Amino acid sequence: MRLNTPPLPAAILSFVITIACCVTVVAQDPQMPQSPPPTDPIEQLRLTPEQRQKIRAIRESSRQERAMVNQRLRETNVALQQAMDAESIDEALIEERLRDAAAAQAAAMRSRIQNELKIRRVLTREQLIILKSLQAQAHELKRERNQNQRPVRQGNVLRPNQRNGIAPIFQRRDGVPRSPRP
Repeated sequence: MRLNTPPLPAAILSFVITIACCVTVVAQDPQMPQSPPPTDPIEQLRLTPEQRQKIRAIRESSRQERAMVNQRLRETNVALQQAMDAESIDEALIEERLRDAAAAQAAAMRSRIQNELKIRRVLTREQLIILKSLQAQAHELKRERNQNQRPVRQGNVLRPNQRNGIAPIFQRRDGVPRSPRP
């Protein structure tokens, strides 16, 4: 896994998209005229120059740590793959490499969450509501994309293992139930 640090607007955009977790609706101010919201997530958050500067400082201060954590994660994944691809499989070594990879992944997640919390502390309550709405939209978009990639089962096509009694036995198209095999 290789991460390049993008410029600030792209970094904030990636931050907004990657922390999809909560679903809320943005309350609109009835006194404000109804104009279409900006399409850029950074514009939607309406960050002040001070907030942009603080977020930039948070990202800069954690850049080296993120790079080290991600390098460790890549190395542990490679070591695990090499242990699995070895000619003679050593299950104890694979288990050790798996623990190392899990620890590296946990460290990467911990670093990401800590940075996210620092950035959230910079945002106002209204900006957090907008952020949660953007996260929900990104999550929904990702879910729809994943659903569109799944193969669609057409007709009465047999599923894997259906003939060996593991999969459920479905009724025939003519409505006559099938009898289970002994």
